Amino acid sequence: HYFIINFPVNIMNEARFVTGKLSTHILKMATTSSIGLMAVFFVDLLDLFFIGLLGNIDNVSGVGIAGSLIFLLTSISIGASVSAGALVSKSIGEKNIEKARYYAVNCTLISAGLTLLIALLAMVYMREIVYLLGASDDVAVVAVDYLIIIMPSAVILSLALSSIAVLRALGDAKGAMLSTLSGAFTHLTLDPILIFSLDLGVEGAATASVSARFVILIVALTRIHVKHKLLIKPKFIILKKNAPAILNISVPAILTNCATPLGNAFVLYSIAIYGSNYVAGYAVISRIIPMCFAFIFSLSGAVGPILGQNYGANQYQRIKRAMLDAQLVNLLFCIIMSFILFLCAPLLINSFNLYGQASDIINLFCKYLAITFVFNGMLFLSNAALNNLGSPKLSSALNIGKATLGTIPFVIIGGSINGASGVLIGQAIGAALFGVIGLIFAKKLIYGLLAAEKLQPAIKIDNPSKY
Repeated sequence: HYFIINFPVNIMNEARFVTGKLSTHILKMATTSSIGLMAVFFVDLLDLFFIGLLGNIDNVSGVGIAGSLIFLLTSISIGASVSAGALVSKSIGEKNIEKARYYAVNCTLISAGLTLLIALLAMVYMREIVYLLGASDDVAVVAVDYLIIIMPSAVILSLALSSIAVLRALGDAKGAMLSTLSGAFTHLTLDPILIFSLDLGVEGAATASVSARFVILIVALTRIHVKHKLLIKPKFIILKKNAPAILNISVPAILTNCATPLGNAFVLYSIAIYGSNYVAGYAVISRIIPMCFAFIFSLSGAVGPILGQNYGANQYQRIKRAMLDAQLVNLLFCIIMSFILFLCAPLLINSFNLYGQASDIINLFCKYLAITFVFNGMLFLSNAALNNLGSPKLSSALNIGKATLGTIPFVIIGGSINGASGVLIGQAIGAALFGVIGLIFAKKLIYGLLAAEKLQPAIKIDNPSKY
């Protein structure tokens, strides 16, 4: 429920990113956010580890295939929440708190509505999707059992992610971190109880995930209500007025975020051709990436509110500086993490009791392909710039291009040359190409803002792309 708030606006609602050292803002926002995300992704990885202890590789493969559909719905929720971060942060930069309040509630409601429609459609065709992803009969049974429990909570996750986006837009990195940490702790506590003590197996793992989503939502909404006094009763007339601006960002952002899981689904399908052992190895990789590179996911999320507040305040030089600092942090982090994965490949293989083809594909990723994630980081940061600076459709086009032209032909060619390993190599090459293209477009947009500022310094620029 949303409540009418008549209290004075909390000091936390001030535009904190329009002053101060940008590198400090970026590191603080990204670090606190990544702690929460790493905890969530670590528990997801532990989830798969517990399932592996059940002694049936079909369980691991089934959850891995189900994970592709869950990743798609999560990406839709993240895309829908982008409007909350962009519009609330810009309103804060303009020092229009009432506008920020209504955007916060209306973005959340519209995001939940969009997610609900897509989740219902996915549930209707759940079995067909699982088989389409390459599941055999035994693996498909596991995947469907897992999805039946977890998919109805997609709307709860959407509400939770939008609430976290509002917290980040306000500069409350600690609140966003506490929300995700609370969910991770709940998941971690319930997993062994439900999977082993109550002997629920895969269904227990799904139930723990659903419980964690509810906890994240409760903690995030409580933070917004108690600390920031930002919750307000929605009004249909204002919702209708805000809807075009929200959908103008949300729809392209959803398409943008759908591109990655759809591309990954094609990769999973291409790998499944070579056997369930490869699928099990890829399932572990799909859990390793979010956990190890959570900081990069958080970095793009951290930069968005910083860009949005400075965009609202017309401080375009700070926007340029923020992007340069973020790209440098992206490069340094990916180098360090790739070195760690290079050393830890044997540990991961032994921990998940993998062998043969599954171990080969994990070795390939950890020792040679992990470093290419720097290009994904480039594209994530470019998306943040495009979404928050008035060009969400271009961001969408880039990501759809990556999922199609940057994935399908490269994966097909790579698979034909070197089997399952070639599939991953082809995916990495395509990602590198579009990472560079995204960086070029983001740079052009920011320099367009600077050029427009010099031409008309007294006029607020709402459509910098025309320059």
